[in-house]
Amino acid sequence: MGRHAGSDEAMEPRPQTTAAASPLEPSPAPRKPPARPPRVGRVKQAVTVVFAFAASVSFLLVNLVDPFSGAIASSEFASDVDRFGGQRVQAFDVAGDYSIDVGQESYDVEKKPEVQLAPASTSEGSGWAPPAVTPDPGSAQAYAATAVAARGWPSSEFDCLVALWNKESGWRVNAYNAGSGAYGIPQALPGSKMATAGADWETNAATQIEWGLGYVSGRYGTPCGAWAHSQDVGWY
Repeated sequence: MGRHAGSDEAMEPRPQTTAAASPLEPSPAPRKPPARPPRVGRVKQAVTVVFAFAASVSFLLVNLVDPFSGAIASSEFASDVDRFGGQRVQAFDVAGDYSIDVGQESYDVEKKPEVQLAPASTSEGSGWAPPAVTPDPGSAQAYAATAVAARGWPSSEFDCLVALWNKESGWRVNAYNAGSGAYGIPQALPGSKMATAGADWETNAATQIEWGLGYVSGRYGTPCGAWAHSQDVGWY
């Protein structure tokens, strides 16, 4: 009995004991999960990719499609729209000697008329004085008779010319009207107009006569036409 009891005692399992942790050893720290990339960063990355894609597509389309198609000026564009507040024409001031009138989608450029300056007066106020020459009415009339015939006018036209310039200047080459500034045989106003016939307009009767006949022909047709006008209004 005692042997069996000893055997039973020997076969009885011994309780397992666990060594207590030393209070001096620190407990291991818990592991942190891996950090995820911030959400804002992912959004920025996606926007950058989309923008780059859109820029690439736009660049490709610009090279494939004519960028100037549909951008050609046309006078028919918006022709039925009141764009000028009920007025069909707008006027603009442009620098220089030009003005622009704009109607709908069209415009006309017109040059402003040039200001014509009055020629220098030959009156006493300008300091000019008729030259000291000896007039020769007979020689002047002789030259005029030849010039009238050369223009194909009959002798009756010469008679009218004699009467006209007798009244105006007495056929004196240096006849001068101090009140008006008219000068010479044809009483050109001002006398410097006769420079178109010759630089010696102040002293040469032939130069004055050629200018006077040109003036008469251009304004009245013939010397008799000029003489009739002079008789009606007192000047020609």
